[in-house]
Amino acid sequence: MNIPFPARAALAIAVACALPACDRGPAPASTTATTPTATATGNPPAASAGPAADPALLKQAQTLFKPIPEKAPDPAGNPVTPEKIALGKMLYFDGRLSSSGVISCNSCHNLGMGGIDGVPTSIGHGFQKGPRNAPTVYNAVFNIAQFWDGRAEDLKAQAKGPVQAAVEMNNKPEAVETVLNSMPGYVAAFKGAFPGEAKPVSFDNMAKAIEAFEATLITPGAPFDKFLQGDDRALSADQQAGLKLFIDKGCSACHAGVNLGGQAYFPFGVIHKPADDVRPIGDMGRFKVTQAKTDEYVFRAAPLRNVAVTAPYFHSGKVWKLQDAVTIMGDAQLGATLTPAEAEKIHLFLHALTAPMPQVAYPQLPERDDRTPTPPGY
Repeated sequence: MNIPFPARAALAIAVACALPACDRGPAPASTTATTPTATATGNPPAASAGPAADPALLKQAQTLFKPIPEKAPDPAGNPVTPEKIALGKMLYFDGRLSSSGVISCNSCHNLGMGGIDGVPTSIGHGFQKGPRNAPTVYNAVFNIAQFWDGRAEDLKAQAKGPVQAAVEMNNKPEAVETVLNSMPGYVAAFKGAFPGEAKPVSFDNMAKAIEAFEATLITPGAPFDKFLQGDDRALSADQQAGLKLFIDKGCSACHAGVNLGGQAYFPFGVIHKPADDVRPIGDMGRFKVTQAKTDEYVFRAAPLRNVAVTAPYFHSGKVWKLQDAVTIMGDAQLGATLTPAEAEKIHLFLHALTAPMPQVAYPQLPERDDRTPTPPGY
């Protein structure tokens, strides 16, 4: 079937805006005995050997996609050290960065839940609901920019945003610095992570440390990674068929590279406008950042790594099943109705992007001091 490029570039977004949170449902029943199904927790199933893939399909996949490396490159201008990672890990889990003293980075990007919170939009300060679904923090280091609209150029800039957002952590940089400076454990940790600096405890260094820790939150080892590394039996027959559909339908026009997305911006609704609950009229995406009319309802193509465990989907968080997200995007972005068999095979392929999650132990946080300010309202 010869599909014009705009339509093919579609399912790109197809599963594009279809990202951020945690599909607890099992994969659909396979049409072949070699296709594994997802577990109830969303973790990848034990892989059974599939048939040897067509060499042409493997070569095409290796051209379009890349496996996740064992270590991410250091963020620009922020060399990663063990001391920064240890400090960033403490800060990531510490609710005292928020004005209430209870909301942490992990509250909305739970490392035990696929790096998301599993609700349509996050609950922040004073039980306010945020405007968009929380993207996964896993593999975010590979994205060209952060947030659905790309308003943060890197993880450091992203770390500063929620701390100051009234609907999220509702704090101010100077207040954060006062809290951190009041605890000897943090003062020592900042000095170790940023040696020789006149003012090691700073809001900027807080963000650098969190960025360094988040750069370690990557998930190599998915069946698709093994496939890209040359194991032509790493995918089941149905997953191989789903991969071929993913490429042939045009999904890979937007979802390529290491993260299968996260590298460019596209309109949500290339062919058909999605339903208002899926694409709320009031959220115009990147337009709010650029004020360019061409950016109305434009969003960063969602990275698809671990997409099977990051429901609900889309920036609105209104779709809970990955199969439904695939079908919606086939219509909105391709202008085509995917057959149930096609949608199922793409869905099964997307499960091959799920990797073992890193085991992250909860850190021991520095003790408060008599000088530590108490959260307001208590």
